Amino acid sequence: MSVIKNQIKAINDKGDKALSIFLTSGFPNKKNFTELALNIFNAGADILEIGIPFSDPIADGSVIQKSSQLALKNGINISATFEYVQEIRKFSAKPILLMGYANPILAYGIERFAKDSYYSGVNGLIIPDIPVNEQKVFYKNHFNNLDIISLIAPTTPVNRIEMIDEKSSGFVYCVSINGITGINFDKEINENYLKTIKNTITKNKTLVGFGISSPNDAKKVLPYCDGIIVGSVIIKSLLKEKPPYQKTLNLVSELKNSLIN
Repeated sequence: MSVIKNQIKAINDKGDKALSIFLTSGFPNKKNFTELALNIFNAGADILEIGIPFSDPIADGSVIQKSSQLALKNGINISATFEYVQEIRKFSAKPILLMGYANPILAYGIERFAKDSYYSGVNGLIIPDIPVNEQKVFYKNHFNNLDIISLIAPTTPVNRIEMIDEKSSGFVYCVSINGITGINFDKEINENYLKTIKNTITKNKTLVGFGISSPNDAKKVLPYCDGIIVGSVIIKSLLKEKPPYQKTLNLVSELKNSLIN
């Protein structure tokens, strides 16, 4: 069983739900990013998803795009991201995911990326622009030591959800809404979709993300999943703050407290 799935299961076994927090690599300050990541863990994050900065992130809204642009401007790339993971690993064993896009990884080299991911301490990978039916060709056999996490959305047919559940490992990333990151929930969540997730995904754990920005948002989806992923509201908070980012850390703690039974 994967490190990520083990972590989520251990939390669920206590009657609680898991919290995954998204950070853009090297943002907002490349010099204290490792410290920020560790403080995010200490504030209550169970899993850390680190986004590799990219100039054209198709799944991300304006807030995360801005953080990515600032990180790129500060010279943050894949190599720097692996260095951060190695530093974080000296102090924490909690799961770390990398979220990136195909082009930079291809430029870096697939086999090299897989090797550096494993040896730096990465546990899983999310690449939104590689569909599940193309994963075998893209990943080949280089990623056997990492969980490959796929996304589903409200428009994903049940038979495809079943296929994604079968081919994924760690958890299935359940996008809560049609759109990009940072869009707020509609007045009413898509309860039928969330029920479909709960009834269809049996092999993996399920984490719901996109649009969750408060404990109240989290509570709307908790009956249907094993945890949540929060990104844009964290990045937005970091854009407004200076170290030690106390308001952001308080938000992480509030979100985690809302997931405790």
